[in-house]
Amino acid sequence: MGTATQGSRVVVVGAGQAGVETAACLRDYGYVGPITLLGEEPTAPYQRPPLSKDFLSRRVDADGLELRSADFYADRGIELATGRRVDAILPAERRVLLDGGGGLGYRHLVLATGARNRPLTVPGADLDGVCYLRTLAEAVALREWLTRPRELVVVGGGFIGLELAAVAAAGHRVTVVEAAPRCMARVVTPVVSDHAEAAHRRRGVEVLTGTGVRRILGTAGRVRGVELAGGRTVPADVVVVGIGAVAATGLAAEAGLVEGCAKGIITDEHGRTSAPGVFAVGDCAAQPGPGGALIRLESVPGAIGQAKRAAAAIAGVRGTPYGEHGMEDERAPAVPWFWSHQGELRLQIAGLPEAYDRAVVRGDPAAGRFSVFRFSAGELAAVESVNRPVDHMAARKLLARSIPITPEEAAELTFDLKSAATARA
Repeated sequence: MGTATQGSRVVVVGAGQAGVETAACLRDYGYVGPITLLGEEPTAPYQRPPLSKDFLSRRVDADGLELRSADFYADRGIELATGRRVDAILPAERRVLLDGGGGLGYRHLVLATGARNRPLTVPGADLDGVCYLRTLAEAVALREWLTRPRELVVVGGGFIGLELAAVAAAGHRVTVVEAAPRCMARVVTPVVSDHAEAAHRRRGVEVLTGTGVRRILGTAGRVRGVELAGGRTVPADVVVVGIGAVAATGLAAEAGLVEGCAKGIITDEHGRTSAPGVFAVGDCAAQPGPGGALIRLESVPGAIGQAKRAAAAIAGVRGTPYGEHGMEDERAPAVPWFWSHQGELRLQIAGLPEAYDRAVVRGDPAAGRFSVFRFSAGELAAVESVNRPVDHMAARKLLARSIPITPEEAAELTFDLKSAATARA
């Protein structure tokens, strides 16, 4: 670890996607001062999205998850310290206190502390066999559990829960329990929820919606079932909780950096917080989104875009050297996008899942390839694509440039979305 002096050092707290990208971009933008990247987990920085898919299904091992090689950090003069926790931030002194003693001064501090699992709080939630899936360590433990035939209950029918169910359905009895009336209700339209639920049921997964969990049942400290709100008991020897995440803001809150927003650490569009020299990026940050409203994105493209803008601000680069939110088109404004792979279902979403007053379907859900175009007051607001990546790419361009199309055009398969995204720009 370097010196405890402030100097020109940039300290990045959090070695996930946003933290690593910030450090890398600082060098890309010509920042020559020392950069220290602190990760609390003992492993090298890794990709999280494959944990619930390729890693659990053993198509990739831990080595294949690394964000960057060890040489990358050394070659770029980035001091990577894993297994180090920051205990406190002292904004007035521009210094962080590390676990085990000692401190580290900074000129700029970037908080990339990510998110943490939203805990299940019913009785029995602490039994052995109740798992979460966010970190590599949690994924390793769950992968080991799945080496033997299991009765698996997944609490939560969101992206993570359904991705896990798709993997575990091969060789295990899987039940998904979702409290909302339909799966992925916060982010997709009913037609996509219905399609996904039907696809999982065809794989043998029991999907229960509109029902909560009353308690986890156990014997000798070990889970043996889940009692639902209606009284039914579902046998289980493994319960995986996937009911969302909350921003990891504890460190920032103790330093007085979380003000007036329950979503996360409030920043401007460049990631600046209210404290001089302190930035926040990634899942922990609430930044102005399209229209100016504060939003917290849990997505790799969002993390990359925020990291690039923060690094540019720190390095003194004028303008936006990259497209917003990881968009390929540098002229385009921010358009958040997301994806989820659940077996043969490839779901991609462009835009935010906000209110809409009309939705039209392009393609045939029965054939497993379709998109849902959401409109609000006649304007395209978001597009959900199932196994139609061409629609998704065109939708991102249409949304980024506010190119008008009608619902009738969107629903007509002979209407060329790609050409419209170019010709009407």
